[in-house]
Amino acid sequence: MFSELEKKINIFFKNKRLLAEALTHRSYLNEHPKWKYNHNERLEYLGDAVLELIISEYLFHKFPNYDEGKLTLLRAALVNYQNLSKIAKKLKLDKFLLLSKGEKKDVSKAKDVILANTIEALIGAIYLDDGLETAKKFVEKFITPTLNEILETKSYKDYKSKLQELIQEKLKITPTYKVLEESGPAHRKLFKIGVYFKDKLIAEGSGFSKQEAEMEAARKALENIEANG
Repeated sequence: MFSELEKKINIFFKNKRLLAEALTHRSYLNEHPKWKYNHNERLEYLGDAVLELIISEYLFHKFPNYDEGKLTLLRAALVNYQNLSKIAKKLKLDKFLLLSKGEKKDVSKAKDVILANTIEALIGAIYLDDGLETAKKFVEKFITPTLNEILETKSYKDYKSKLQELIQEKLKITPTYKVLEESGPAHRKLFKIGVYFKDKLIAEGSGFSKQEAEMEAARKALENIEANG
């Protein structure tokens, strides 16, 4: 059923059940209660940790002169849902992903989050099926090559610090951040956070951690300031 994907990633599962589970979204089970596999959230939980370890080690060796702060920013840019969803789209993962009819039609940010989560579930499945080295090969083939674009576009930058410096200089105030919304399962919450100048909402950002969402909100605030002079 998923042999085309195995060929695409050049990884052939010994335990096909793991691959099927990695590609099963919770919504599919609501419409297909007799489906014999679990949804992919447990594998996503595992894959998230495996991915973070692989990326951390990769960056540690690639940039021996970077401090932990800059390494953390680069890691966040590599593993955030925006980057992972782009990779999922290049792999045409949605072609193999089992979703409800409603989720299939969705083209919003929520779909990107689902695709990113599926990449992590796939990494978790690869790790369980054939160990860390095979998971590392997948990550190094499909995820770490995006680092070049991240470095070129400087999308790893600490936008919060940049925004704070700018606004303290211009307005003599410090931007504040508030959680506007939380969604998703307990182990993988998606946060929507707003950045405020005093009581005025300036921009919103989303991410799988409050730090990531704050960074996205700060980036959008900077874009708004630049656009409006």
